[in-house]
Amino acid sequence: MSNEQDNNADFSHILSQISQSQDDNKLPPVEQWDPDFCGDMELIIKRDGSWLYQNSPIGRQRLVKLFSTVIKKEDDKYYLVTPVEKLGIRVEDAPFLVTTMEVKETEQGPVIIFKDNCDNTILLGPDHPLWVEQDSKTGEPSPYVMVRRNLHALIHRNVFYQLVEMAEERVVDDQKHLGVISAGEFFSLGTI
Repeated sequence: MSNEQDNNADFSHILSQISQSQDDNKLPPVEQWDPDFCGDMELIIKRDGSWLYQNSPIGRQRLVKLFSTVIKKEDDKYYLVTPVEKLGIRVEDAPFLVTTMEVKETEQGPVIIFKDNCDNTILLGPDHPLWVEQDSKTGEPSPYVMVRRNLHALIHRNVFYQLVEMAEERVVDDQKHLGVISAGEFFSLGTI
């Protein structure tokens, strides 16, 4: 069997395993699975949120969404896992990309709701915090939000600009920060 046939067999096999493990659209319990490592898969998640398999874009969003439910991060490495196998994948930055946001007003105040490229809905709050990292060379900010477990999403630049537009100033630890309030918490977008 050729290497390409092996890769296609891996792709089909993991797809079958994922389908068997899902129940009523719930996320599978990947944190409970610890299968043997089976090798690396030619899958990369780009910084722009696109998924490539063997250097070709995966055009079917349903397939991307399905694979996104079985991503696991151990140390600094990412894997697609099933109860019986673990395949290494490459992630350029974050496995998810926040593409939209909305603000819901509640009796307790505003709640920011993010949606990512894999249809995850993320309520910005204590369980799903936001943070901003700055590139040490360029100073460019990279904002992130926790999606689940130890997996996070990069916040698209357009969504970040929306956050900046609604931000307010607040002093934290004797420094002036620009940030947003969601679910009763202040999340800094950076110092000013």
